[in-house]
Amino acid sequence: MTRKLFAEWLGTGFLLATVIGSGTMAESLAGGNVALALLGNTSATGAILAVLILIFGGISGAHFNPAVTLAFALRGEIAPALALAYVAAQLAGGLFGALAAHLMFDLPLLQLSTTARAGVGQWAGEFVATFGLIATILGCLRFRPEAVPYAVGLFITAGYWFTSSTSFANPAVTVARSFTDTFSGILPADAPAFIATQLVAAVVVTLTFRWLLGEAESEPEAQAQIGSLAEADD
Repeated sequence: MTRKLFAEWLGTGFLLATVIGSGTMAESLAGGNVALALLGNTSATGAILAVLILIFGGISGAHFNPAVTLAFALRGEIAPALALAYVAAQLAGGLFGALAAHLMFDLPLLQLSTTARAGVGQWAGEFVATFGLIATILGCLRFRPEAVPYAVGLFITAGYWFTSSTSFANPAVTVARSFTDTFSGILPADAPAFIATQLVAAVVVTLTFRWLLGEAESEPEAQAQIGSLAEADD
């Protein structure tokens, strides 16, 4: 368990250091061109996600995201106690990553964001982003598990551009980004609505894909097969 929690902490830390660090670097080099800055931020985030999942996937499953952990807990694939420990490690890792980014760019270590991100459009964007991210994970795990790292990186790369919220899709990321007054920040007062939307989306997509993948139908069949085997043994 210690190795799993450390992997979740470290992986989430690297993720946030990349999100905030690349946003800071991109903004400083883009000369006021916000689209160019977002492109730099996007490419770095998508790339690091693929790398981190390849590194840590075999240790902790590479969740780095309380919404993903919630989805797996609802599916019965991670025990509730371990899921809570994962979330704590992810939140701590995200904050550590924010501090690391500030340190690298000679910024004040402790900050609060002043970037407003609120409204129905932003919340809808977060719902779509989180639903799509977890759908990517569940679908690939079922049919192409080796593709998960690349699919997740590509989805988030796309999500930065096609969602109104720029695809946070992660409560740990949202919390950490509320503590940075940089290109990637979110006003702390706006973070709870983002987080609530992300968690609701995680529940909805988990139930949707349970039906879509036929898992709800296969469970009684599996139980019947187990019962038949037990009767045969008797």
